[in-house]
Amino acid sequence: MPESAGPAETAADVDWFTVIVREHSTALVRYFARRGPRQDAEDLAAEVFATAWRRRDDLPREAVLPWLYRTAGFTLANSRRKHIDLPVDAVPESGAVRIDGDPELNLLFDAELRGALESVGERDRQILLLHAWEGLDGAELAGVLGISRSGADAALSRARKRLREAWGERMSF
Repeated sequence: MPESAGPAETAADVDWFTVIVREHSTALVRYFARRGPRQDAEDLAAEVFATAWRRRDDLPREAVLPWLYRTAGFTLANSRRKHIDLPVDAVPESGAVRIDGDPELNLLFDAELRGALESVGERDRQILLLHAWEGLDGAELAGVLGISRSGADAALSRARKRLREAWGERMSF
């Protein structure tokens, strides 16, 4: 068990956490393996579980997996930032999402689909991949995105529409 930096641990906490790790560790490792170097997947999943342990009193018992995926997204973003050696004055004010070398897109072998996914925004791509790869929709997708259920449904619908449009533009001769 990670060191207790938060509230005092109880036997019930340890039992609950053990079940959570057993139920969701494979899903988290797969999440990270699809989005980055496979050798980092287990370490990143362990970071998420360490955060879950520290924040166990804040973790919604009825929506553990969405909370873990949301935390995994933050953990992945932090990990990627660690590997970018870029002076602060060289960071663009707004802008271009880095797609070249993106492991999520590199795993997609179909060039047309890759191109269509590249043309939708980063948020749309995140929503589509959470739905397609992680099997999230409805309340779970809402939990990961930090929005309402109806907002998640609408966001997924809009992302699908934009992907269809992008796919159609690419396939027209």
